[in-house]
Amino acid sequence: MKKALLFRTLIIAIFVSAFIQNGCTRAPSPEELKASMEIVDVETKWVKKYYQPWPSKLTLVPAISFRVKNLTEETIRYISFEAVFRFMDDTKTLGEGFLPGLPEGSIPPGETSDTILLKSRLGVEGKSINHFRNSPHWKTALVKLFVRSKGSRFTLLGEWEVSRKIDFKEPEPYPPKKEEKLTSY
Repeated sequence: MKKALLFRTLIIAIFVSAFIQNGCTRAPSPEELKASMEIVDVETKWVKKYYQPWPSKLTLVPAISFRVKNLTEETIRYISFEAVFRFMDDTKTLGEGFLPGLPEGSIPPGETSDTILLKSRLGVEGKSINHFRNSPHWKTALVKLFVRSKGSRFTLLGEWEVSRKIDFKEPEPYPPKKEEKLTSY
């Protein structure tokens, strides 16, 4: 009986110690979250979600890529990001992109993360890149980037307009067109 009680006490002590060491303390405030990091190298664009050459069909989704610079004296861990996309002057969201943790696990003090890409689940359908570029109906989209850490609420880091850059190249038609050579006599 005494061994079982001692064993349970030991197990509880190990769990409590691990719980405290893993940073399971007070959630950071929005001000603390914003002050702990800087979002750098932001790029917005449209990327391919689906492509079908015949019959022509291309679905593009808005995306944001960025890097995170650690401004603190401690390693940044346990953060997640959410990007919410919507068309300008529209109340409905176009979709969200979510990253539950840093791809490399943590960011040491003063260091900058690898590039993070968040893209919407939903997008816009058309026939080709030219269809999008020449469409008068292609509206401007916006993205809001949020961060969350250790049980905090999502905190807004910034809002950007999604550029009209399309990060997709349609493949050359097969078979490739033969170039006509002019012969001179």
